[in-house]
Amino acid sequence: MTSLASSADFPSSLVSLIVEKPDGMTQALLDALPIGVYICDASGRLLQYNRAACGLWGRRPEPGSAGPLFCGSYRLYSLEGVHIPHASCPMAWVLANGRALRDQEIIIERPDGSRIVALVSIEPLRDADGETVGAVNVFRDNSERSRHCLGPGEHDNTQDANQRTETQLDALRLAAIVEWSDDAILAKSLDGTIWSWNRGAERLFGYSAAEAIGQSVTMLIPEDRQDEEEAILSRIRKGLPVEHYETIRQRKDGSLVNISLTVSPIKTADGTIVGASKIARDITERVRANEQQKLLLQEMNHRIKNIIALCSGLVSLSARSANTPEDLARSVQERLLALARAHELILPHTGEADDSAGPATTLYNLIGMIVSPHDHATADAPSRIVIRGVDVPISGRAATSLALLFHEFATNAAKYGALSTTEGVVEISCANDGEQFAIEWRESGGPSAGTGGDGEPGFGDRLARATVQGQLRGELSRLWDSDGLVIRLSVPLERLNS
Repeated sequence: MTSLASSADFPSSLVSLIVEKPDGMTQALLDALPIGVYICDASGRLLQYNRAACGLWGRRPEPGSAGPLFCGSYRLYSLEGVHIPHASCPMAWVLANGRALRDQEIIIERPDGSRIVALVSIEPLRDADGETVGAVNVFRDNSERSRHCLGPGEHDNTQDANQRTETQLDALRLAAIVEWSDDAILAKSLDGTIWSWNRGAERLFGYSAAEAIGQSVTMLIPEDRQDEEEAILSRIRKGLPVEHYETIRQRKDGSLVNISLTVSPIKTADGTIVGASKIARDITERVRANEQQKLLLQEMNHRIKNIIALCSGLVSLSARSANTPEDLARSVQERLLALARAHELILPHTGEADDSAGPATTLYNLIGMIVSPHDHATADAPSRIVIRGVDVPISGRAATSLALLFHEFATNAAKYGALSTTEGVVEISCANDGEQFAIEWRESGGPSAGTGGDGEPGFGDRLARATVQGQLRGELSRLWDSDGLVIRLSVPLERLNS
C-alpha cells in the first residue's frame, strides 16, 4: 500500500488513489484541482499530471518512457537565472534523497519563452518497506503573489506579500536579463559540463543551446589553452576567487575570438559549491584597436627618431656652407619649414594605417607645396613654375626626401638661377617608364651660366648623396645649357611608394 505523508496542499488519500488506480475518474479529479500536480516513478518517469500542470508548463508532454524525466516543463532556472537541468531539478533531488521538499521557488520557462515563478512542494511516495517508489509535485504560479491571492490560513501581511512579490519579479527580470544579454552567459558543473547557454553564447560561439548543453566546456578552448579550464575549476572547487582575465576561445566554425572572461561559483542555499557561471564578452574590436594604437605609436616613434636625425643632419650640413650665424639660422629655418609643409600633406593619413606601407600624397601636391613661396603668380602675372607630365602617388618617407630636394632646387633658383630675375621660368617635367620615374628641373630666363654665385652649393651635393643615392636609390645629374640649369632626377618607381 503506497502512502504519502500529510501535505497541506494535496491530501495523501488522493495520492494513494491516483497511484493505485490511475483511471479516468482519477484524472477527472486531478483536472478539477486549481493547482498543478504531477507524479513520477522512482526513475523520474512522468506517470500522470493534471490540466493545471499543462497550463503552468505551457505544453502537454508525453507521459511514460517517451516523455521528459523528472518534470514536464520546457526549461527550469533558479531565481538567480541559472539554468537547472531536469536531472538536477527539485523532483530529481527528492527521488535521489527520499526527503520531502516544501515551498521552494523555481522559474519555469515555457516553449514560447514566457516564464513564471512556481512555488513547489514535493513529497516522496514509499512502499510498505519504506522504499521510495516515486514522488508527487504540487505547484502553482507564484509570480504575482499579493494580498488578494493569499490562501486560507496564510499570514495576511500586505507588506510581506508585496515584498515577496517584488523578489519574485526581480528573479524573473534577472532571468530575462541573462537570457537576452549581449554577453555570453553559461553555467557549468564542477566537471566542466555545460548546464545553461543563453542567446549571447549562441551568437558569440555559434553553438545552439541544444548543441552546447550537456557538452564539456573544453570544446570552446583552443588546444594550446586546455590547461586554463582545469586551473579555473580547481580554484572554484576550493572556493577561491577567479580573477577577471582576457583570453582566446574557439567558435563552432574553428575561428578564434578574443574574450574578456568572468567566472563565479554557483552555490546552494547552504553554501555548497556545485558549479560555476561564466560571462564572456567579445573584445575583438578592442584588441584590434589596441594593436593599431601600438602600431601607430611605433610608427610615431620611428618618425620622431628619423626627424631628429634629419634635423641634426640639416644643422650640420647647413653649418658647413653658412658664412654667419644669421645665415645658418635662416637656412635651417627654411629647410625645417619645408619639412613641415611636407608633413602637412601626409598627416591626414597617419590615423588610417601604417603610412610607411602605402602612398600618402602625390608628387604634384608635394612640389606645389614646396615651391609655392617662390611663385608669385597673380591675375596679371602667370605662374613662373610649371609642372607637367605624369603625376604619381608617394609615401611618407619619399615625401620627406623629395621635399628637401625641391626646397634646395627652389631656394638656389631664387638666389642664383631663373627665379632670381623677373623673366625667369622653371619647368618641371615628370615621366614614368614603368620601372623608373624621371623628373627634370629646367630653368630658363635667368642669369647666364657661371654668373649665379656658387652654382653648385656644397649642401646640395651632400643632400643629393644622402637622399637620392641613399634613401631613394636613384641618380641625380646637373648641367648648364645656354638657357640655364637643368637637373635630372631618376628614381625607382617602387621607392616612391615604399
